[in-house]
Amino acid sequence: MGKRRSRSQNQLISSLTKKQKKHLRDFGEEHPFHDRVSRKGGKPQICQVSESSDTSNSESEAESEPEQVSGYHKLLATLKNVSEEEKEDEEEEEEEEDSVVDDAEMNCEDDDGDVSAEEEKAAESTERQENAALSGDAEGKDGEGPPGTGTSQQESPEEFTDVQHESLFSLETNFLEEESGDRSSLKASQDPFLQHVNKELKEKEIQAFATNPKTTHQLKWPVLGQLVFSSKFQKLETFKPPKDIDLKSLHLQKPLETTWTKTNSQFLSDPPKSSSPFTPLQKELFLIMNSYRDLFYPERTALKNAEEIRHVYCLHAINHVLKANAQVLGNNSRRRSQKLGVGDDDDFRDQGLTRPKVLIVVPFREAALRVVQLFISLLEGDSKKKIIVSNKKRFQGEYGSDPEERPPNLKRPEDYEAVFVGNIDDHFRIGVAVLQRSIRLYAPFYSSDILIASPLGLRTIIGGEGEKKRDFDFLSSVELLIIDQADIYLMQNWEHVLHLMNHMNLLPLDSHGVDFSQVRMWSLNNWSKYYRQTLLFGALQDAQINSVFNKYCVNFQGQVAVKNVPMTGSISHVLVQLPHVFQRMEVDSLASVIDVRFNFFVNKILPQYRDAVMSHTLIYIPSYFDFVRLRNFFKKEELNFTHICEYTQKSGVSRARHFFLQGEKQFLLLTERFHFYKRYTIKGIRNLIFYELPTYPHFYSEICNMLRATNKGEEATWTCTVLYSKYDAQRLAAVVGVERAAQMLQSKKNVHLFVTGEN
Repeated sequence: MGKRRSRSQNQLISSLTKKQKKHLRDFGEEHPFHDRVSRKGGKPQICQVSESSDTSNSESEAESEPEQVSGYHKLLATLKNVSEEEKEDEEEEEEEEDSVVDDAEMNCEDDDGDVSAEEEKAAESTERQENAALSGDAEGKDGEGPPGTGTSQQESPEEFTDVQHESLFSLETNFLEEESGDRSSLKASQDPFLQHVNKELKEKEIQAFATNPKTTHQLKWPVLGQLVFSSKFQKLETFKPPKDIDLKSLHLQKPLETTWTKTNSQFLSDPPKSSSPFTPLQKELFLIMNSYRDLFYPERTALKNAEEIRHVYCLHAINHVLKANAQVLGNNSRRRSQKLGVGDDDDFRDQGLTRPKVLIVVPFREAALRVVQLFISLLEGDSKKKIIVSNKKRFQGEYGSDPEERPPNLKRPEDYEAVFVGNIDDHFRIGVAVLQRSIRLYAPFYSSDILIASPLGLRTIIGGEGEKKRDFDFLSSVELLIIDQADIYLMQNWEHVLHLMNHMNLLPLDSHGVDFSQVRMWSLNNWSKYYRQTLLFGALQDAQINSVFNKYCVNFQGQVAVKNVPMTGSISHVLVQLPHVFQRMEVDSLASVIDVRFNFFVNKILPQYRDAVMSHTLIYIPSYFDFVRLRNFFKKEELNFTHICEYTQKSGVSRARHFFLQGEKQFLLLTERFHFYKRYTIKGIRNLIFYELPTYPHFYSEICNMLRATNKGEEATWTCTVLYSKYDAQRLAAVVGVERAAQMLQSKKNVHLFVTGEN
């Protein structure tokens, strides 16, 4: 048909009621039996349906002949006489039901939120089909893998894509009901979300980014402390937190204004000291998040503020998704009401090249479980009408944990218990589709709004050069990247994080059914990385984490980093009387640190401990590569040693600990990752060597406190030697304090410290 006829039919269809539209979609015809009609008598119309009134195969005939409405559509037009009472009832129903939920989900909820038996069977059937379609896991045991790229998708579509159900979760292709104008009436001049996504960068600004110097400014906030604002784009803008904060001023999307207070009530004082629904830490963090600046917060601790931070970044993530979806629905409704065709108005560009908008990287399944539970709480709140959570039972079974699996007699530090709680599997990925009144777990990646994954889970999907089955298109339009517990990835495999960052916001290799007329121009220009907000949370300042933040975070809004210097170091927590000797190495460049440290240890440190008198010597090695190098050297020199690393079997660990305690082995090589994952107490230590300062500052005091005298008088023979260079400034300050570290770096001499156990 011609374009004019198509618009005329769309106008007729838009005048139908909701039930009539649904019946028309399901059966291809309208049946008015279940609809209430107006009491006013209507004269029946007799329509002579000619052959030319039906769909014509010739485009020229449609253009030459005058436009005629078919008898079928005239019949549909007579069904629009609905009473005003019915219209009011239908409007109330449309407000309660989500406009994008598919037909199966729209009818599966009764007054109490229960699901009928037939619909449960249908949902289980759909879930089984999705599970088969999502079986792209590398090991074949996880069914949450995303679809692949174009070549892989053609070879094995059943493994990487869900063709049958792709449209059910698609905002772009689904038939959307008309939305209320309230959701799309956000003011661009005030809403930070609209200010961010509607900002149009210029070509000259992008070209000047590489050469522009970074401008920085420091501010001190009441709770976060010292903040460093930086930017390479526009004139640097800073701000300070207000004393009081109102939820309305934050432009939270419904229903978050009402659900957030209840979800966050566990952290608020009772009775609250102020009317703010945030804790002081959450208030300052959310103000930065809501300004869409990149954020690096290195003071996240599992015992102190971990859950506070998780709550606030989940609020920001779900708020971003709801606003983005509301913008799409509102623009689609206005486009239909204004009868705009494809590409008629660039103001309605509101999407990316792919649908996933938020990527949350967490180390363990337990963290993913808590994130999803927070999403449910934020959408549900204290509402009597529960939201629909698809595949919830499967999710709890795969991401939950059994308390009986953990041995009850293990005694570990409190921070260890807080980090390794619940399911600690580090290979997972899951897609989450967020709707107004429902959450779809295990959604296909290209039909998901939020992706939750571990670095290993993403690495097995992204793949490497030369691999046939690899896909990273789903990362092309990520607008919000949250990396939580970044310090744990240093203990897992930091290369996975670097590999992920190198594949963020690249142009996709396949179109994935996107409507390019609705894609934002800055996404088509491959400028998505300049609009992506990155939130980075960790427990420590580390050079590798700082490097990721400085290199890959290029948000045009700017960056904010929390940089508080530690006034007291972890050496103050050493409880044994122990002399500490800090040996300084002179290094010319950062690239030569590894070789200089090895030669310094072999030529100057090790000869002092070769004597049998210096037995029971523990060598603490943070890097596994340094451990392999030292182990090979000890074997070559035929030294009397044993070793324990994260790959040592349990029987080998027991033998090594026994030989070292009895003095049968003079040296014990111990890796930091083994200590991180096991926290065993090594007995029999008399001499301690830190080949490099530990990554976690509190590991220094933990290792030192392992020295225990088996016989009286051995305290006088204890020694502790630490190797450091000028490139270890951050770790040195965390161990000895910033003032003492500055003196040690300036003196260029070895420093002897003595801890009495009372410091």
